[in-house]
Amino acid sequence: MSSNKASKEQKYDRQLRLWGDHGQEALENAHVCLINASATGTEILKNLVLPGIGAFTIVDGHTVTGEDVGNNFFLSTDHIGKNRAHAATELLQELNSDVSGNFVEESPEKLLENNPEFFHRFTVVIGAQLPEKTCLCLGSVLWSASVPFLICKTYGLIGYMRLVVEEHSVIESHPDNALEDLRLDEPFDQLNKHIASYDLESMNKKDHSHTPWVILIAKHLEKWLSEHDGQIPKTYREKEAFRQFIREGVRKNENGVPEDEENFDEAIKNVNTALNPTKIPNVVQDLFNSEQCNNITNESSPFWVMLRAVKEFVQNEGNGNLPVRGTIPDMIADSQKFINLQNIYRQKALQDAAAVSKHVACLIQSAGMAPDSISDQDIKLFCKHAAFLRVVRCRSLAEEYSVDLVNKDEIISAMDSPDSEMVFYLMLRAVDRFYQQHSRYPGVFNYQVEEDISKLKLCVTSLLQEYNLSVNIKDDYVHEFCRYGATEPHTVSAFMGGAAAQEAIKLITHQFVPFSNTYIYNAMSQTSATHQL
Repeated sequence: MSSNKASKEQKYDRQLRLWGDHGQEALENAHVCLINASATGTEILKNLVLPGIGAFTIVDGHTVTGEDVGNNFFLSTDHIGKNRAHAATELLQELNSDVSGNFVEESPEKLLENNPEFFHRFTVVIGAQLPEKTCLCLGSVLWSASVPFLICKTYGLIGYMRLVVEEHSVIESHPDNALEDLRLDEPFDQLNKHIASYDLESMNKKDHSHTPWVILIAKHLEKWLSEHDGQIPKTYREKEAFRQFIREGVRKNENGVPEDEENFDEAIKNVNTALNPTKIPNVVQDLFNSEQCNNITNESSPFWVMLRAVKEFVQNEGNGNLPVRGTIPDMIADSQKFINLQNIYRQKALQDAAAVSKHVACLIQSAGMAPDSISDQDIKLFCKHAAFLRVVRCRSLAEEYSVDLVNKDEIISAMDSPDSEMVFYLMLRAVDRFYQQHSRYPGVFNYQVEEDISKLKLCVTSLLQEYNLSVNIKDDYVHEFCRYGATEPHTVSAFMGGAAAQEAIKLITHQFVPFSNTYIYNAMSQTSATHQL
């Protein structure tokens, strides 16, 4: 191993355990654009620079003020009067020498006007503290270029995040409670042969107590099926009877007392896992039925090509089932028995992946794609995680903000509880309306707070009327938002910086499932909520 690779493995050890070499590689090939090096913006970027994104570019036309220095760890008094993108880039780069930092001393509005294609080159674009008008304009530019756009805002004690991406596919969703893929209800040929090679009756004591629980359940299941018309135990009562059936298989000593066989205890404990029916999850079935899966063209992404290949495998070689995952849980067994069993599943998984590979090759050829556009490594990974595939689809900002397409049901049902996080969403929209009318945020000048309260109230009323929302927003919230004066407290920025960076990493690595599509954080009560708007 080269010393460079070894030091990288040491440096990024913890995160490699989370998202693996291929996840780290995706991170190192990513170029992230941050708009506005505000406290929230730099906190997000800090949490991406430390784990080692390849490059970042900050776009910011603002100059550093005393207020910036007060709430932003990546700016100092020496920077006052200098460009904020330039100043923040210097300090952020010091965090990690592997990362390349760039800056553009221009406002995003100017760039959008003169060179909107500038934003197409990035893996993900993060907008911090942007007004609504800029978000809408940038949102439509990025939507058409299929670049994920993550909007993040800290406003007083409220945090807001919105993901705008038409389609984001996830191969490794890392579910918390994934069930094992053992196929004991539908064993494949090699597994059947392997099970048959065990004879529990004639084994010596040591072998009997070191037989893997998968084999114990399979053996007892054969007997059970022969006595129950081929029906596996389904109900609680049947499973209890089956557990008792396994218990009776424990060896007894010469005095008729059952031996202490931990593998049998393990088998009894894992009956539910082992008898979990082999079937295609509904989420995956829906993906199989989708337009993108059934209509492969040379524009299709590798995800859809591989999904279609898996679908064809299911219909042909798989006999209605997904490729075998190829992993088994740890269990009490001697090493040789465990390895033999592991190899049975591993070989079958390789065999299934090879069959899927053939389907991929045919699809690539008929769609006129480059023959090497999908590697065998990618196919193996896809097959291994086929049961947990996810696709996140968000609505565009234009749809969310359109009077005809607004998601009124979600807003009204959330507002059934008058202190729900949804009230902060509506207040932030009203504050943006205030900004459009007055070119500043409410309460920015202390002496105008009282005056601004009535102005903001008008904005709230006009927002609710425009969208025909019959909901009630307490005056307390209007007062509160004027008191905030659009400040960006560092504690809230730091929290949002952690949350947004985590989502950005999910988007970059295509691992773990990002939220969809709006997230609101209330720092006063330490609560948060996700809404689909």
